[in-house]
Amino acid sequence: MRTFKGIFTFCFIAFIFSSFKSIAQKGEREYMIRTMLKIADPVLQNLAKDKLKKNMPVERSPGAWDARTHVTYLEAFGRLYSGMAPWLELGTDDTKEGKLRKKYIDLVVACLENATDPEADDFMNFNKDAQPLVDAAFLAQGLLRSPTQVWDKLDEETQQNIIKALKSTRVIKPYYSNWLLFSGMVEAALEKFDDSGDMLRIDYGLNKHKEWYLGDGMYGDGPDFHWDYYNSFVIQPFLLDIHETLQETGNGKDRDFKLVKEKATRYAAIQERLIGPEGTYPPLGRSLAYRFGAFQLLSHIALRQELPEGVEPAQVREALYTMVKRQIEAPGTFDEKGWLKVGLYGAQNNIGEGYISTGSLYLCSEVFLILGLPETAALWSDAYAAWTQKKIWSGETISIDHAH
Repeated sequence: MRTFKGIFTFCFIAFIFSSFKSIAQKGEREYMIRTMLKIADPVLQNLAKDKLKKNMPVERSPGAWDARTHVTYLEAFGRLYSGMAPWLELGTDDTKEGKLRKKYIDLVVACLENATDPEADDFMNFNKDAQPLVDAAFLAQGLLRSPTQVWDKLDEETQQNIIKALKSTRVIKPYYSNWLLFSGMVEAALEKFDDSGDMLRIDYGLNKHKEWYLGDGMYGDGPDFHWDYYNSFVIQPFLLDIHETLQETGNGKDRDFKLVKEKATRYAAIQERLIGPEGTYPPLGRSLAYRFGAFQLLSHIALRQELPEGVEPAQVREALYTMVKRQIEAPGTFDEKGWLKVGLYGAQNNIGEGYISTGSLYLCSEVFLILGLPETAALWSDAYAAWTQKKIWSGETISIDHAH
């Protein structure tokens, strides 16, 4: 009898402990969703009502190149949508989260209508100056990441308006750098949705980045190496999504895609090791005002379920959650109406380069790509796991890191 009671007590305690862990993990997902939507709401709610240009503040840094009002609105929407898209693509269901996705799918559809309707007040600039190429590419990436839940729900007129807007960016000559991939992303979307992609523009950017690969998971930004986060802000996620689209449209090169994935997996391993025990990371290079968007690639590889050997999905969840929580709760991150402020940790206006304005900041949403995995996926359901720096600075053993 005592043995039976002991087993019962042990099992009951184990059940309670397991339930607490499950609740904690569910709470982390809910926190990440709430944070993503807190960031998103001012942009989407206003654009859906055709009032983004009227109501969005445009903060600039002391060295701003110009007013930025001709580019900032497409920046805000394109970048935000790109990061939210995998979560939207999970679709709707009768759960609380599924109903929430329905609301935001409808909002994004309305936003796309206004952003590309020449008669709308919020019709956006896709071809004046160089910057619109960048954010047309992020918008295109969002469409590629949510083809069934967003693109397929657009009416034919809006689809055609989007195609026209994307094609209009062809007048912009990309810089000889990661910008080649912006042209490539636009053309990849045109190929998928309109069968009209310019394969020369796509191949040129992909081939140049093969030349610019430096080793150990890192590409140059053009012919030169820059110690910054552009391998994650742009280069590697864009390479992955462009190659993925080429596979889908029958234009893919299996060997090239395989090599790109191998390099991205290595860079994800490096990114995971950059995150400190308290969720901090080195403030290196330009565009630090994009905040945790610097870890798009790690989130992207986790979403693709292609993490490097020795990196568990749960440790990526914990690292990204800790990072986001630390930064998003810093005083001054948002203004009184909920718009993001320039800064890395709170409000630090001087940290923005000349091209930075309020719209630019929404690239931070790229960290939320992991929300495209359902809550039943290992990343969300596995028990807590410490990330590499959390382990080593707690005296635990970690594996040796090897260059590739």
